[in-house]
Amino acid sequence: MPKIFISYARDQSHGENLAAEAQQQLQAAGFEVFRDVIGLKPGDKWYSKLESELESSAAVVLIVSEKVRTSKWVHNEISMAEELGLPVIPVFAEKVRSPLWLRHLQALDFCVHCNWPALMAALPAVTVSAGSTAALKLTATPSKPAWASATGKDQYGTYADLEFKGIVQRFRHIEAGTFWMGSPEDEEGRRDNETLHQVTLSQAFWLADTTCTQAFWQAVMGNNPSHFKGAQNPVEQVSWEDAQSFIQKLKQQVSGLSLRLPTEAEWEYACRAGTSTPFSFGANINPEQVNYDGNYPYANAAKGLYRQKTIAGKSLPVNPWGLYEMHGNVWEWCEDGYAEYPQQAVTDPRGAPASSYRVLRGGSWLDDGPYLRSAYRDYDAPNVRDFNIGFRLALG
Repeated sequence: MPKIFISYARDQSHGENLAAEAQQQLQAAGFEVFRDVIGLKPGDKWYSKLESELESSAAVVLIVSEKVRTSKWVHNEISMAEELGLPVIPVFAEKVRSPLWLRHLQALDFCVHCNWPALMAALPAVTVSAGSTAALKLTATPSKPAWASATGKDQYGTYADLEFKGIVQRFRHIEAGTFWMGSPEDEEGRRDNETLHQVTLSQAFWLADTTCTQAFWQAVMGNNPSHFKGAQNPVEQVSWEDAQSFIQKLKQQVSGLSLRLPTEAEWEYACRAGTSTPFSFGANINPEQVNYDGNYPYANAAKGLYRQKTIAGKSLPVNPWGLYEMHGNVWEWCEDGYAEYPQQAVTDPRGAPASSYRVLRGGSWLDDGPYLRSAYRDYDAPNVRDFNIGFRLALG
């Protein structure tokens, strides 16, 4: 079992008590644990010891208490952990406002019920992409869905294939979890509607690994409204209402199919894929990763290719959860009506059903770099069609 580094502030109260309990629970589950009280030996040099222990650890459990807000030692520990690329999982010992240096982390709040079994299940499965912290994902392997023609597991996780009239759409199993939705105030290109708030998705779901292709649309609807033709290119010039018609028609022909569009929270959770940077690829993007207007890059990136059209799905690299073109190519409709974000933590948010607008996410081939950030939000009327708007299917 891997070693877990417990970071906390000594405050003789909630934080220290929870750190001791975390240590006990983790050791009982078979993990090796480093916590300063038990891990430091006479003669050890403190900073060197911390660095050595972090280098040999697989993850950091950060006990967040009021004192953590002002603890330089904890701040230094987390900074070192992030430099090493370790996942950092905050566990809240009490209701406390996160310090600014902590708000970028993908947090999971165990403090209410001390859900140690969920933490144990998650720790061995934590994965990290370069330069980011990991979102926490629970790892129960789903059974084969009734609609699936095939299932399997690869380096990105579990997948299932839906086959219809010879067209195969792969879906990725996205585990339940908690993450920070929106953007920090210092993120370049940030807009006022991106309030950073904690979101818990309590149920796993399936998400298509590509946007709906023209071939899939043609098989279901018998036509192809797209401007940029190509069987594997995303279908575009489809409204939110058109996407609903597609979903209803396919559900009528495939029994037991709980098909829908993803919610906005599900979309951002899957797009981020455990990252907290502006893009799932890191702090910036380039046209070799994303289809966008390379004449207008993000931040200080160099100018690059502008393709001026959509490209076939799976042409560019996947994100850490096996999803293609979540940034760029076409905007993607979400199920939600557009609404301002809440100011507090929420579970399974669904947007505003009575809104006159539906959410669009991801940016497109036509857009500048800042519009493709994981946190960027757009919206339009549900009957709008354009040659840079498509959709991605969800199940469950």
